[in-house]
Amino acid sequence: MTELTVTTTSVASLPAEWAVIGVAPGAEGPVPVPGPGTSGSFDDGIPRLLAGLGATGAPGETVALPAPAGIGPGLVLAVGLGPADEPGGYDPEVMRRAAGVATRTLSGADTVALALPARTTEAVEAVALGALLGTYAFTAYRTAAQRAPVRTVTMVVDPGRLTPAQAAVGRALVLGREVNRARDLVNTPANDLYPESFATTVAAAGREHGLAVDVLDEDALAAGGYGGILGVGQGSVRPPRLVRIAHTHPGATTSLAFVGKGITYDSGGISLKPVGANEIMKRDMAGAAAVFAAVLAAARLGLRVDVTGWLALAENMPSGSALRPGDVLRMYGGRTVEVLNTDAEGRLVLADALVRAGEERPDAIVDVATLTAATRFGLGDHVFAVMAADDAFRDRVLAAAGEAGERAWPMPLPPELRRSLDSRVADIANHGERMGGGLVAGLFLREFVPAGVPWAHLDIAGPAFNEGEPHGCTPSGGTGCAVRTLVRLAENAAAGEDPARRIPATAAATDGRAGER
Repeated sequence: MTELTVTTTSVASLPAEWAVIGVAPGAEGPVPVPGPGTSGSFDDGIPRLLAGLGATGAPGETVALPAPAGIGPGLVLAVGLGPADEPGGYDPEVMRRAAGVATRTLSGADTVALALPARTTEAVEAVALGALLGTYAFTAYRTAAQRAPVRTVTMVVDPGRLTPAQAAVGRALVLGREVNRARDLVNTPANDLYPESFATTVAAAGREHGLAVDVLDEDALAAGGYGGILGVGQGSVRPPRLVRIAHTHPGATTSLAFVGKGITYDSGGISLKPVGANEIMKRDMAGAAAVFAAVLAAARLGLRVDVTGWLALAENMPSGSALRPGDVLRMYGGRTVEVLNTDAEGRLVLADALVRAGEERPDAIVDVATLTAATRFGLGDHVFAVMAADDAFRDRVLAAAGEAGERAWPMPLPPELRRSLDSRVADIANHGERMGGGLVAGLFLREFVPAGVPWAHLDIAGPAFNEGEPHGCTPSGGTGCAVRTLVRLAENAAAGEDPARRIPATAAATDGRAGER
């Protein structure tokens, strides 16, 4: 991983290969935006060169230039920031993306000095995290030599902010490592990442960081009555797993449960996906990867909150033993589900895990899943959906996403759609109305959340996997979506914010569920 250090030394005195500066649109062309340690070092000749090269200073634009005389780094990468968001500077997300663009552009460089205008602790952390996320590349299966990520990044900060800047960079190092861990898992092909190997990976990380890890194999799942996970996994030669990984803190007064969909490959089962829809289905475990990484981050940051991750792992394959449309499953906890569509499998494994997580009576439950194409159609590939039975808790999750720099949008759970999940033979069907399918999936999951435990559902089907070109600090392939949101939610709980106002048990009977079951 790229080494990241902090200094108060001026950029002109640093022995780096490259200096990265921010530029903004000006009346006569792009102009450098002063950053810590720059003190006018880049005013001489840089604006003229930028204008001559047709630069605009637009966000994400990069231009390589020779450094002015007397500057330690011999080369300058000017990164466009766009107009300032406010008189005090730039939004942290602008800084995060600019740093990511810079380090990705400079892959292969040995030493880089970042002199972006990070003048607050929040901005310092955004630049540090963006720089680390921008260095990411998945090369595990490449046989030819690849350009190495930047070896060393030195961040220049104001002298009076050295101590808080070091703490901010420390957090960024942990978060960057865990987001990139989730990316690695999502990018790993399904012939190497399957339920058993995923569980083995979690167990190894648990030992490394001193976390409790419990793995239920197919025999334990059968003995425990986990019909959803077993049903989805029964068509594969690779049996399913349910993994529990827990961070506990002796001073914690709050507990959170994160539940992740971990379909290591999704063919659709007997309800086979159409041609062209299978190629990225290794990504269908991105929710479990996010949960795993978030629990590790909470532990590594020493957060004063108990965080338990539940990874529902299965491979959804067609075969002679596969789940059939029309089959009825008895889920963990006893409820029965008629399976009308075997490609609506994520909600089945999540249902088992939600019931099990609820038995520990956490203060709140959040599930994360690449659950529905419908949500992707509605929100695109850059925004994930947040649904919840309780608006107050949904708003807390949305706030955490905003603080973390991830884009999320509130979605409703319309009670009139619940009727479409009624089954003629079982307690509930796993598939309902096609229109509003993402909302229907949320309504299905809500049925398995214990009354009185606040819950939110994050559908990350769009932003979990980038099929296009890299942008900002987002690579192609797995993105690590939702890790930052979950960690921020845990941090807020550790700081004393009530993560989820308890809902009285009687309220569950008036939220549209009781009369429709």
